[in-house]
Amino acid sequence: MGDWSLVDVTYDVIIVGGGIAGLSTAVRCTELDLKPIVLEKGEPADYPCNARFSGGIVHVAEKEMRAPEADILAKIDHLTDGVGSGGLAAIMAADAEKALDWLRGNGAKFIKGGAIELMRWVLAPPRPRRPGLDWQGRGPDMLLRNLTAKMEAGGGTLERGVRGTALLQEAGKVVGLRATRGGQDVEFRGRAVVICDGGFQGDPELVRRFISPRPDALFTRGAGTGCGDGLRMAEALGAQLVGTDRFYGHLLGRETFDNEKLWPYPTIDAIARASILVDGAGNRLFDEGRGGIYLANEIAKLDDPLTISVVFDDAVWNGLAADNRYPPCMNPAFVNEGGTVYEADSLEALAAQINVPGEALAMTVAAFNNALEGGALAGLDPIRTTDVVPAHPIKTPPFHAIELCAGITYTMGGLTIDAQSRALDTAGAPIAGLYAAGSATGGIEGGPNAAYLGGLSKAVITGLRAAECIAES
Repeated sequence: MGDWSLVDVTYDVIIVGGGIAGLSTAVRCTELDLKPIVLEKGEPADYPCNARFSGGIVHVAEKEMRAPEADILAKIDHLTDGVGSGGLAAIMAADAEKALDWLRGNGAKFIKGGAIELMRWVLAPPRPRRPGLDWQGRGPDMLLRNLTAKMEAGGGTLERGVRGTALLQEAGKVVGLRATRGGQDVEFRGRAVVICDGGFQGDPELVRRFISPRPDALFTRGAGTGCGDGLRMAEALGAQLVGTDRFYGHLLGRETFDNEKLWPYPTIDAIARASILVDGAGNRLFDEGRGGIYLANEIAKLDDPLTISVVFDDAVWNGLAADNRYPPCMNPAFVNEGGTVYEADSLEALAAQINVPGEALAMTVAAFNNALEGGALAGLDPIRTTDVVPAHPIKTPPFHAIELCAGITYTMGGLTIDAQSRALDTAGAPIAGLYAAGSATGGIEGGPNAAYLGGLSKAVITGLRAAECIAES
C-alpha cells in the first residue's frame, strides 16, 4: 500500500461524478439493493456541474419522451444521416419513456415549456431562458438535490472533494480506484466502478488533442468541471474511445469572453443557419444550414476559431431574430446585455467594421443571393442545405454582422460502451467491472452532423442501464 490510505471497502458500486448520470446510477443501485458511493470532486454542497447549469429540457432527438419508439428512431436517423438509429443511439429511443417515468417516480417535477415538441418536458421550477446564469433552486438543481437525498436514504453515500486518479485492476477486473481527498491519497474498492464525470471540455490538453488547436479560443458554455479524469483512467487500462472530435455547444458572440451576461443565452444559432458565415477573407467555409451545433464544431477546428462572423440583413434582424417563440430572442436581448451587432447601409462599409475585404464580402453575398434566387444552393462551395430551415437572402439594408465564437458545453465522445453501459476495450470486449454513463461516454451523439440527442436523457438512460447490469451480474 505504501502511503495510500485505505478507506471503507464495503461499497458495491463506486461512481465517479455527481451529476445527473452519477446520481441516477446511484439511486437505481439503491433500488436494486446495492450500496453505492458517489465520488464528486466539487466541494460545495451545490457543487457546479453541467446538469445543474442546464436548461432542464428532457428530450431525445428533439422528440418528447413519450413519443413512439419508431418516431424517435426516425428522428435519430434524420439527425445522424442514418448513422445513429442502427447503433447504440437506439437505446435512447427504447428507454425514453422508462427514463421519464423513473425521473417522475423519484421526485422530478415537469412543466410544458412551450408549443414545440422539444419543450414538452422541462424540469420545474423552470430556469428562465434569459442572459446570464440563474440556476439556484431551478428544476435541474432541485433534481440533483432530490436524487442525492433519495440515494442517501437508500444507504448510498456522496463524498465531495474527491478526485479520481487511477483505476485499480486485479486479475483483469476493475475493483476500485485511487483518488485524492483533502490533499491525501485514498483508495476505494468495490464490485464495479462507473465513470460519470461528464466529459473533458474543461481540460485544455484533451480539447487540443481531440477538438481544437486553440482551446483558449473556445468559450466554455457550461460548468467547465468535466476534465476527462475518467477518460484518462480508463484509457490507461486499455479502454476504447469513440467520437471524441465532437461536442455539444452553440454559437455565441465573441464578446462573451468579456461579458458574462451573454451566455448561456441568447445563442446566435438561428441567425447563423438562416444567413451566411464568413472568415477573415470574406469567404464562406461551412454549410450554414446544418445548424449551430455543427457550425460550432467546425469553427473549433480552425487554426484560429476567432475569425468567423455571421452576416445577415435587416429582414432577418427584425424578423427571425426577433421571434420570441423560443426565448430569449437575439433582438433585443443580445444588444440589451452589451453585445455588438455591426450595422451599415452597404456591405463594403459593414466589411470594414469586421475587418473583412469589402469586395470579397460583396462577391460572397452576391453568389449566395444568386444561388438562392436561382434554386442553385447545391452548387455553392461549400454547399448550402435548406432541409431544416430556409436560407434568407441578404438584400435589405441596413446590413448586419456579429463576430462569433464557438461555445462548448459538453463533449459528445468518450468511452466506448455497449448497450449495458459496460466500458469496452480496444478489441471491443467489456472491461470487467468498468462501466460509464452520461457525457463520459461516446457512440450515442456526434458523428458527421455533430448530432445532439439530449444530454440529460442520455445521462439517465445510460446510468440506469449501468446500475441494472451491475445488479444482474
